[in-house]
Amino acid sequence: MKSYDTESAVETLRKGVSFPQKCVFVTPQNGVGNEEKLAAAFGADNIVAAALTVPVGRDRDGHGVPTHEGGLGFAPVGNAAYNWLWATFASTSLPVKVFSDYRALKWSKLSLNMVANASCAILNVLPNRLVHYEHVFTLEIRAIREIRNVMLKMGLTPIDLPRYPVRRLQATATLPSPIARALLGNRIAGARGRKPPSLLQDLRANKAATEVDVLNGAVAAAGDRLGVPTPVNRVFTRVLDDIAHMPQLWAKYRERPDVLEAEVRAEMKRTRALSKA
Repeated sequence: MKSYDTESAVETLRKGVSFPQKCVFVTPQNGVGNEEKLAAAFGADNIVAAALTVPVGRDRDGHGVPTHEGGLGFAPVGNAAYNWLWATFASTSLPVKVFSDYRALKWSKLSLNMVANASCAILNVLPNRLVHYEHVFTLEIRAIREIRNVMLKMGLTPIDLPRYPVRRLQATATLPSPIARALLGNRIAGARGRKPPSLLQDLRANKAATEVDVLNGAVAAAGDRLGVPTPVNRVFTRVLDDIAHMPQLWAKYRERPDVLEAEVRAEMKRTRALSKA
């Protein structure tokens, strides 16, 4: 389920599970914050964070079709060990990695989920086209730099997940923008190509709610708490949330990268002014 359904799911689980203290709740949801909500309801020792990196496409009938790449990352939220759980999933031949820091796991997965997601949704374009919008793609790289800076401030070390070298992604984003664009452009276009990212799927389905608040919004919120500037993620979050609630606004941004870029530049200018005040 989507992250915005977690709270209602918790209430359903409270009613449907007689002895939750004897259960383990595994959450491979995208974004951050789900583990904390579940831990508050059922206890940290009963929660396991997970990150699924198996790309899923759709067939002609709209059914989900997983690829044969990627795997699962796990990390216990509390102190309980779940060796039987890791062994069970590993027995399926699906690559499994177990990590000790669930926050590092989920924030590393967040680094992947953000790439060519919100910007594609706002502009209503696919990733293979986004990478050719030079200025907006540079903003995409800046967004990765922002999450890297937030993670550093939080004391979180990025970790590589099955199929995805997160550390290399973040390191590449720190290179001069033209070099970073050249290195990441072909990779993103090849990996995601013509597959609509999740936030674009939500807008095209006319959903009033999206996961942007637990993706780019989480980066912006953490930046506010920690004093880390996150203007790109802030604008991506605000604009996409506005479009979701007022679909008529989408016409302002569809295939108009200059409009989105102008709003981010204005936010960057405002951020610099505030830092000097």
